[in-house]
Parts: sequence; structure tokens; C-alpha cells
Amino acid sequence: MTEEKVEDRGSAGSGLVLYSTLTREKAPFRPLDPARVRMYVCGPTVYDFAHIGNARPLIVFDVLFRLLRHLYGPEHVVYVRNITDVDDKINARAARDFPGLPLNDAIRRVTEATEARFKADAAALGNLPPTVEPRATEHIAEMRDIIERLVARGVAYVADGHVLFSVSAMDRLPNAPRYGSLARRSLDEMLAGARVDVASYKRDEMDFVLWKPSAADEPGWPSPAGIEGLGRPGWHIECSAMAWKHLVAPFAGALACDDPQAEMFDIHGGGIDLVFPHHENEIAQTCCAFGIPRMANVWMHNGFLQVEGEKMSKSLGNFVTIADVLADWPGEVARLAMLKTHYRQPIDWTHRALEEAERNLHRWYGEAGAPDAAPDPAVVAALCDDLNTPAAIAALHHSEPGARGAALALMGFSGDPAALVRSTAEIDVAAVEALIAERAAARAAKNWAASDRLRDVLADMGVTVKDSKEGTTWEPAR
Repeated sequence: MTEEKVEDRGSAGSGLVLYSTLTREKAPFRPLDPARVRMYVCGPTVYDFAHIGNARPLIVFDVLFRLLRHLYGPEHVVYVRNITDVDDKINARAARDFPGLPLNDAIRRVTEATEARFKADAAALGNLPPTVEPRATEHIAEMRDIIERLVARGVAYVADGHVLFSVSAMDRLPNAPRYGSLARRSLDEMLAGARVDVASYKRDEMDFVLWKPSAADEPGWPSPAGIEGLGRPGWHIECSAMAWKHLVAPFAGALACDDPQAEMFDIHGGGIDLVFPHHENEIAQTCCAFGIPRMANVWMHNGFLQVEGEKMSKSLGNFVTIADVLADWPGEVARLAMLKTHYRQPIDWTHRALEEAERNLHRWYGEAGAPDAAPDPAVVAALCDDLNTPAAIAALHHSEPGARGAALALMGFSGDPAALVRSTAEIDVAAVEALIAERAAARAAKNWAASDRLRDVLADMGVTVKDSKEGTTWEPAR
């Protein structure tokens, strides 16, 4: 795609319309610089395997990434999704899982294994790798720089070895946005709904940590703002620093140096649970540090996920990891099931939805016809209407095979029937059914040891057993 064509799309409009949480309305998307369309999405904190709710932003923003590449050209889109590898949750998990190791060695074990699992899950769900996937620990210098800027501007202060952001000082700063403008809540409402750390060194309850001191065995780096000793960043400052490093600093020269948009980027995404406090605090830090009215032009958030009509919870026994889903279903089936609900709406993750998605893909992949060069225009139009994936899927049902194949590729589907195969060819079905019946008798007799032993025997045969209120079912393990 030529620079002229990209510029035409930026000025005339690409046809893409997006809903922004900041404005609470849909509007035509016009990038700050059509030659460099920039998007940041909050990635995982790598202390545990990602659950199926974490898969939703992965898939949603991958579809948007693919659509932007289609509209503006792959070389003109930059997608950053971070890895948070310094966090108190990571420290706690490392101490629990590797009590015999020094904490920093244990942390490395946890983060490396969890990050590798996350990337494997993301790929299995059909997601492209982001353009940049930065790790928080590689951006301490940028975090320190932003913190120093905030202290110099009088919106951050040092107290008891910590650096804290002052919400009240932000509201007095000229040209700064109002704190709470993204969440659309008053300070009292935010305070009531937040898990605010009560600390004597805070000037105000709503102030939040930018930097904290580290104990001798904890991860630590030289502290900013003249503080002696080692410390580590707060969660919110990490994303501000990584977004600035990869979406602003390399491209600021494309706009006039006195243009406030030079310190901004196009799209910031994540789950709806991140609106407050995480994204609200990102905005506060970034806007106050760089003297800009907005951090990103468009803020996009996907809705919550439930499992079979209930909130997902370990206590309810319905906590499902992405790895759990991939053990039972092809990744492309899970992807389609996720996209059948509009990204801004709550989604109910059900077995029935997965079955329906599998049937649809088998039908579409089984129809003859090589993909056309261009995807079905009705599918593209639906995606350009704020990622209306339900409408796009409805259009796929009426597409010609070639145009459908190209549209499926645009949405991240391979079109390969082999990707959907769950074969029972090497399984002795009669033997499995006999063992299932034997296990059911053991369970009825509350002989749990025998039940567990039989489950292990079936697993060795390549069979996954699923117990529910309706009884026991089985399927080939993947």
C-alpha cells in the first residue's frame, strides 16, 4: 500500500466506526497518523495460567488488529500488548510454589513458565503475535522518567520510601483531564468502589502508588525521586511507560513538536474490569507527565464473561483456563464461540455455544472453493461497525465460498478442516464405554479411589472424562 493511499484513507475515512468508553458513543475512526495506526492492549500478569475470560480481549483485539491491517496495510499498524512480570501476585505465587529457592529465582521460574503457556494459548486460539510484546522489567528506566516528570510537575510526592500520585493535585493542574472522566464516577463513588490501601503516608485516600520500596529478597531497582535504596514500580505506571516507549517515542517526529497529539496514540484496549482504577490511573499519569489532554483517542473495553450463566469462580468449581478449553476443543471453535457475542456485551460461555460453533466451522470448511482475494464486503462492513462480529458471522452464512474463505481468514480462521478434527479412530470405543460404566458404579458407591484410578486409565487411553449433573460423557483428548 502506498503512502498516498494510506493518507487518502486517513483523510477520507476508512469506514471504520468505533465506540469509545471515554465518550460513550460511536464515531468514525481517524488515526492521528494514517501511516502509523497505533494500539495498546493490556496483557497478562504472568503468575497463573490465563482463564477463558482472559481469552476475550486476546481474540477481540486480534480481530481489530487484523481489520486495521486490512484497512491501512500491515506495515502501517503497530499493536503493543504487554507482559507484566513484576507484581506482588507474582512474588506471592513464587514463594508458594518454590519455597526452597531464593525469591528472585522462584519468580523467574513462575514468569517464564506462565508466559510460555500464555503465548502458546494465544497462538492456539488463532491470534497473531502483536507487533511488540514488551516486558515490564525491561522498561524500568521509562517508568523512572515518567515518575520524575510527575514529581517535578507537583502531581506526585515522596513519602516513607514510596512515590505516590496526588489525585487532588491533578485536578488543579492546567489542561489535565478530570480524574474519573473515563469511569464517569465522582471521587466519592470511586472511593466507595475501590480497594484502596489505607496507609499513614498517603496525603489522600485516593492517591495511588507509583513506586514502592523492596525488601532485600524482593525484585528491586534504583529508586527515582532521590529515594535511597531499591524499589519496584506500581502496576499502573508500567503500562504508561510501555505505551509511551513503543507507541509515542518512536513516532513523535511525524507530527509538529508543539502538537499535543505528538504524545498520544490511537487506541487503548482491555477488559471492562480495567476501566477503574487501572486505566483511569494510566490516563492520570500519562496526561500529567506529558501535559496532554488525552492518552489515547479511543478507549475500548470488552464485557464480562460468565460460565453457563454463573460468574466464573474457583469456589463454584467453574473456573476454566484457556488450557482447559483447548484440551477439549479446537482453538478455532473456541474463537468462533467467543465472537458470536458482540465484544461490548456480557458473554455466557456455554457447552452449547461451542457445539454450535464447531458445526458452523465444519460446514464452512467443508464447502469447496479457494478463498477469493477479497473478503465478503458484508462481513467487512459488519466488522467496520464497531467490530460487530455477530453481524459478520450472520453474513458468513450467506457468503459465496470464496468470499467467505477470505472473510474467515480476515477474522483469524484457517479454513483448514484438519484444524477441527477430533478423531476417535485409535480409541476402542467399546472398552471406553465399559470403563465409563464401571467408573459410574464406583462413583455411585462413593468409591472415590476407584473412580480416580479409572479416570487415570481412561486418560492413558487418550480419553477425557467429563462429569456433570446429567451424567458422565467422554471425548478424545487433544
